[in-house]
Amino acid sequence: MVTYTLEHSEKGLITYTDKKRYLWLISMLMPALPLVSVAIFYQTGMQWTLALPLAVSYLIFPLVDHLVGSDTNNPPEELVPQLEADGYYRALTMLTVPLHFVVLGVMAYVVGNNDLHPLSVMVMAIVAGGYSGLGINTAHELGHKHTALEQLMAKIALAVPAYGHFCVEHNGGHHVLVATPDDPASSKLGESIYAFTLREIPSTFVRGWNLEKKRLEKQGKATWSLQNNILQSYLLSLLLQGTLVLAFGWIMVPFLALHNFWAWYQLTSANYIEHYGLLRKKRGDGRYERCQPHHSWNANYMMSNLALFHLQRHSDHHTNPMRRYQSLRDFDDIPELPNGYYGMFLLAYIPKLWFKVMDKRVLALPHINGDLSKVNILPSKLKATYEKYGQGQEIPQLD
Repeated sequence: MVTYTLEHSEKGLITYTDKKRYLWLISMLMPALPLVSVAIFYQTGMQWTLALPLAVSYLIFPLVDHLVGSDTNNPPEELVPQLEADGYYRALTMLTVPLHFVVLGVMAYVVGNNDLHPLSVMVMAIVAGGYSGLGINTAHELGHKHTALEQLMAKIALAVPAYGHFCVEHNGGHHVLVATPDDPASSKLGESIYAFTLREIPSTFVRGWNLEKKRLEKQGKATWSLQNNILQSYLLSLLLQGTLVLAFGWIMVPFLALHNFWAWYQLTSANYIEHYGLLRKKRGDGRYERCQPHHSWNANYMMSNLALFHLQRHSDHHTNPMRRYQSLRDFDDIPELPNGYYGMFLLAYIPKLWFKVMDKRVLALPHINGDLSKVNILPSKLKATYEKYGQGQEIPQLD
């Protein structure tokens, strides 16, 4: 273990040892989990084994999160600069990038060279998409950093799920308007994940493209050029996935189409649960208040955080987006999800159950305390929500 130390003028000697230092390897190796199921398939010939990664993600992880519980450990602020300067943590994120390419290539090889049942092909596409969706998470961590190498690696990682606009849109759009009615990547109370998907995926693509277009116009450069960060990533996607089609034939077309969608859907699922119903105040000048920890749903569950580069400490991430994953903090009295992301995804996929569990949680938050004017509500559900939870509160008039 590595121990960080600092002799503080007032506090004396401050020390910190990251007990999770080597457990972060789980985040790096998580995208490679489908390779285990492929090995089992080749050993046994049983196609159902190809679905094992889905069981790990959606059954084992929620169970382990429930049993192991939360991790509320925070590094001392005085030692955060040392912790963030440690190249080990940065290396893990960058070493993860080639794994995404390897796994998709292996999964494509299995589909292209075995007489699989159509259902097995579908399962393979969903498994590959789910774990390529982790590529967006890898890019998320890398894309928030200002080093040229990490920015480049983020674009490369996004080529695997063919979601090249993400970093541009996420950094310049979502982080600016998060937890407001103006953000297509923030879900509203009463909005199902399926309605959110139809709104979020196309809207974030358009926003990302427009942001990149404006950036290039300010520099006097053409939008349709190799200077376009989005096009750079998408061209790599075309090269990668085009090569797979040429190598393994027509079966790659439906396989990759489902793979891409399911990878995108993992991001959409995360966006849906991360800010559901939360609302930043609009100030007198028409601008929104600064994003605070209570504007994001947090999840401190040990196991799923170790698999997702601390993505679930989302409250600190949105408050301090440049902070590296290993130093993200827990806070008191912030919105806390009842399970890790994979468990919450399953809950979200059953809207009635999601609303039953989460709507009351939103209203019970200390900073809301039942005041519906402090909730981001789906406009079409505004009247019904006030009638159900408003207790005499006046229904606002929509603009």
